[in-house]
This record gives sequence, structure tokens and C-alpha cells, in this order.
Amino acid sequence: MSRGIAALVLLAVSPLFAQNPQLKKRGETTPTPQVLDKDGLPPEENKSLAVKDYAFNPIQAQKEIRTGNYYFKKGSYRAAAGRFEEATKWNDGEPEAWLRLGEAEEKLKDSKAARNAYTKYLELASDAKNADEVRKRLEKLK
Repeated sequence: MSRGIAALVLLAVSPLFAQNPQLKKRGETTPTPQVLDKDGLPPEENKSLAVKDYAFNPIQAQKEIRTGNYYFKKGSYRAAAGRFEEATKWNDGEPEAWLRLGEAEEKLKDSKAARNAYTKYLELASDAKNADEVRKRLEKLK
């Protein structure tokens, strides 16, 4: 008797779990499958393909500077320079980002980039305490 009830319950519930096949109407075409990249994302959701839009964001700039300082202390000067450059894109008027970018580029032996960063720093903070020291570094790089 209990087997019979179990069979009836199974027959009653089975349509709920069955897949509902999609039927095509006449003249309706099947949608073309989306092209996915290597990560399985469609092109509009792939962040690496998107062009980054930088707007004034001093909070993001400070975050990038903190992260860059971490990489600089760790000795990863290439990563630090990348973070300081990101910070200058988020806030072009942040003197600390330009100074730290110059220091990182100097460690990477890229004197032209270091000169550009130090020059921009001196434009923004010509009356800073360390301005004379930065001017000396700038003369050394020429």
C-alpha cells in the first residue's frame, strides 16, 4: 500500500521537475550564441577590454598612493610606479602622487619619466619643505 502511494506521489510531482522545452513558432529564428572570451565573459562585461574613464576622485587617488607606498617599501618599483600613475590620473593635482611617481621611476632608472614627474611635482608644490631636495634630484637627472 505504501509503495502505491509513493508511486502516485512520484507521478504527481514528476511534471514539476521535468524540463519545459521551448517550442519555436513559425518564422522564428534561433538566437545566435554569444561569443565569449577566455574567461567566459561576453565582451561588454569583460573589464580588461573596457576603457577606463577617469574622473576627479581624490579618495581613489589616496587609495592608489597607499597601495603604491606598500609596493615601494616592498621593493616592487614597477608595481609602485603603476599605482602612482593611476593616482595621478584620478587626481592630477595631487603633489604626493607625482613625487612618489618620480621616486619610483628613478629607482627603475627611467630618468625621463622621473624628470617629468618631479617637474610636475614642483609645479604643484613649489613651496614644499622638500622642494630644494627635489630640485637637486632633478639637476642630477639632467
